[in-house]
Amino acid sequence: QVQLVESGGGLVQAGGSLRLSCAASGRTLSSDAMGWFHQAPGKERAIVAAIRWSGYNGYYIDSVKGRFTISRDNAKNTVYLQMNSLKPDDTAVYYCNRIVWSTWYPLGSWGQGTQVTVSS
Repeated sequence: QVQLVESGGGLVQAGGSLRLSCAASGRTLSSDAMGWFHQAPGKERAIVAAIRWSGYNGYYIDSVKGRFTISRDNAKNTVYLQMNSLKPDDTAVYYCNRIVWSTWYPLGSWGQGTQVTVSS
């Protein structure tokens, strides 16, 4: 069973940047599509960005297009989320997970997530 550990969150001012990492152990993720999700207080967990196993294409929800970039390094078994031009509305706990590509539905267990807080 794969274990996922997210890191890289923190407190940043609006307009700032963060780079989140999702490190996997237990088995390789090189054949899996992956997604980053966020969960704000009082809201459901929702996908933010997705990437195919090949890493060639990233897909994003409208609110983060042009600001966030998802990438992966299959040799390191790690997925990244570069977050630029951060806004207070981006404040949430961020999680990664394997996904079903056709539906972006998450698979497997969740990690502990990493908190991102953007101050205005």
